[in-house]
Amino acid sequence: MRGWGFSGVIWVVALGLVAAVVFVPQWWVKRVLRRYAQPNDRYPGTGGQLAKHLLKKLGLEAVKVEPVDPRSGMVGDHYDPNDRAVRLLPDHFEGRSLTAITIAAHEVGHAIQHADGYRPLIWRTRWVAWMQRFQRLGVILIGLMPVAMVALKMPRAGLVFLAVGLAALGSGIIVHLVTLPTEWDASFRRALPLLTKGGYLKPADEPHARKILSAAALTYVAASMMGLVNFWWWLRMLRP
Repeated sequence: MRGWGFSGVIWVVALGLVAAVVFVPQWWVKRVLRRYAQPNDRYPGTGGQLAKHLLKKLGLEAVKVEPVDPRSGMVGDHYDPNDRAVRLLPDHFEGRSLTAITIAAHEVGHAIQHADGYRPLIWRTRWVAWMQRFQRLGVILIGLMPVAMVALKMPRAGLVFLAVGLAALGSGIIVHLVTLPTEWDASFRRALPLLTKGGYLKPADEPHARKILSAAALTYVAASMMGLVNFWWWLRMLRP
């Protein structure tokens, strides 16, 4: 450490903190969900069956419950407000673990938000749709940056393309962070009361279900932190 100097130590500490902020949430979420995915026969019904049961009990039979289609490009459990569908990963749709039924209840929580006209969910749905279009535009603009700088002989135009493109790529990080309250509401104001008051949880499982619901709420935060890595990668690629 003698040859590094004080500034070198600061850089190592800073990089360690950044790595912790980026990777620890993702690691913790995966660890919690994996830990309570076994045993896979802990409950009499599957996550998909519980979701259908809860929706019927709440008068939301119009909401579909189906496994995630890998061809759709969606990689996780989610509620689709446009199709009015709760979609669960195969292990959660067919599984009977604590993770499976708790995640199912969380996604039903989003369906309840939609039925109640919960505005943060509506805003998030619009923001995500806008963000996806904006991110596609960002990739196009970054690709067009050399054309703007060389063909048009306008270096400033290329810099504008670059700035807008990077802003587009970073927009997803912001959207995921500001919509955390929507996830927290789905977990603890909607799903947890359904599970506890309805008697669906084994008595010893409530504290563990709380951990799973916290992990479900933090999934988007973890994804946004990983988005920082992609954002940093683009910045490095664009360095001269």
